[in-house]
Amino acid sequence: MFFRDRRDAGRQLAARLGHLQGTDVVVLGLPRGGVPVAAEVARSLGAPLDVCLVRKLGVPFQPELGMGAIGEGGVRVINDDVVRAARVTPAELARVEAQERDLLESRARRYRGEREPVATEGRTVLVVDDGVATGSTARAACRIARARGAARIVLAVPVAPHDWTARLGGDADELVSPHAPWGFHAIGQFYADFAQTGDDEVVACLEEAVTRTRDARRTGPHRSAPQDTDVEVEVRAGAAVLHGRLTVPEGATGVVLFAHGSGSSRHSPRNQFVALGLNRAGLGTLLFDLLTEEEGADRANVFDTGLLARRLADTTRWLDGRPETRGLAVGYFGASTGAAAALWAAAEPGARIAAVVSRGGRPDLAGPRLPAVTAPTLLIVGGHDELVLDLNRAAQARLRCPSRLSVVPGATHLFEEPGALEKVTELARDWFTDHLAPVPGATR
Repeated sequence: MFFRDRRDAGRQLAARLGHLQGTDVVVLGLPRGGVPVAAEVARSLGAPLDVCLVRKLGVPFQPELGMGAIGEGGVRVINDDVVRAARVTPAELARVEAQERDLLESRARRYRGEREPVATEGRTVLVVDDGVATGSTARAACRIARARGAARIVLAVPVAPHDWTARLGGDADELVSPHAPWGFHAIGQFYADFAQTGDDEVVACLEEAVTRTRDARRTGPHRSAPQDTDVEVEVRAGAAVLHGRLTVPEGATGVVLFAHGSGSSRHSPRNQFVALGLNRAGLGTLLFDLLTEEEGADRANVFDTGLLARRLADTTRWLDGRPETRGLAVGYFGASTGAAAALWAAAEPGARIAAVVSRGGRPDLAGPRLPAVTAPTLLIVGGHDELVLDLNRAAQARLRCPSRLSVVPGATHLFEEPGALEKVTELARDWFTDHLAPVPGATR
């Protein structure tokens, strides 16, 4: 997994599209799953958002075989070779096109209401989907955009097969994807949450974008920031600059810092999945890297618990200085070796950490610091992770703070089994919501 959900995928994709900032670009999302992704991209670029409505024209006796596609405004792209090979008559082609045109117009009314499509002629058109598998829909969308007068076409997706540029390079002027892995079987395998996008969500995304554009025109660049915070951040920790993502829902009651394990990063799909569950429960999260890229290449740094704990403490102080999180109680979520860093940092005098959760952690690596931890601590271990389970039992015996050891039956170290990560999220959510409360006397 690379993404928590489509919104997260959109934010990661937007980070690769900064070169389009300030250009005359319009973002077109492919319904339905591509629209939430496109909404985040449009928000990041400050660009208008619309849907790219495409209907494939299937051969009458073999509908899965495309003989062309249609778009709005009477645009049509016909593959004459397929039409000839399949011996489709003009009457048959017209009948299929009429049926698909009715469906396309119905979908347009559902999504936009009375609004006109965003103009694309002479502009850069950024076509966005939630991923590319065969590429047939994306290819048709690019051709439709070209036929509608786009001056330049950029096709951008969060994830695609490793050879996608060779297959689709002729259909767009630029192809962008942050992930193009081998072993690609389906788009959904790279998402923690790949629930089907409904028409209502598409409509909501478009209406939100229209409101944002209207407000920007009315108030200019100095309008007030939204209450929710969801931003990429740079954290100064000693001499190092660490990168992360800070998410703080409106009315958050606390904020949780994630300490990743060895070989992991802020992009860990498992920690992103847990963070999303905490956000939905009204808790803020900071997913960040404890080491720079250069530092991470040295394995000695990866297992230097003292160094990682200092970075975590520095980041906690940085967080306390931000207006979005000032006054919020702080919790630590540590995974694998990151759990040792979380407990080490929580044991520091004056740390004032409200709660700690360890997922498949190595609290034993915090060694003599364990008795000094005062924050209520939850240790979550997979039932089949026997070695780590024994280490957690021994570590819990050394803790003097309120603690609990929760075993997820049937789970192994990475909690990859069906329902295992959901159970971790539920346990962590309940622990943090029970123990995190605003710091008395502090203001936000």
